Amino acid sequence: MLKIALMCALMVPTAMWAADASGSAPLSLPEDVTLEAATHPVVLLTVPAGQIWIELFPETAPKHVESFLSLIGKGFYNGLTFHRVEPGFVIQGGCPDGTGTGGPGYTIPGEFSKTRQHVKGTLAMARTSDPDSAGSQFYICLDRIPHLDGSYTIFGQVVKGLDIPEKVKRGDKMKIEIVQKGK
Repeated sequence: MLKIALMCALMVPTAMWAADASGSAPLSLPEDVTLEAATHPVVLLTVPAGQIWIELFPETAPKHVESFLSLIGKGFYNGLTFHRVEPGFVIQGGCPDGTGTGGPGYTIPGEFSKTRQHVKGTLAMARTSDPDSAGSQFYICLDRIPHLDGSYTIFGQVVKGLDIPEKVKRGDKMKIEIVQKGK
């Protein structure tokens, strides 16, 4: 009888630990965040310096938002690094090779906006000289960069943690999670 009681006592904490370890608490939007549209998707980009909350713009760049969310859902970005850090300009990541030359195996046609601008905290897709060559690499603006307006696909904006991108170092690893899928 003592053996059965001991086994039960040992199994309960183990089962509780397994339940806690198997699933993390669902993410929710911080109360102090205001979105351009409550129905927009929101993602959380975590780096060693902290958390960056980003609102995505599906009405501006539907294909880019869809691809980004799909790659996040597959865990594509987790563990990748920021291979380019240009103070006062951009931080860039999302290359599976860590060199700035890799991608997901497909490209997305450009979705350039005449109304969205490259301001501090803008999330946009990197590409080659071919305007339809975006894949998985993205950048976050560290300042206003008007010469990029209309030439690169803007698909999001930092809504919390605007100071964090400036603290990112080359080689910092990232993790991206979907907070709100949007409608």
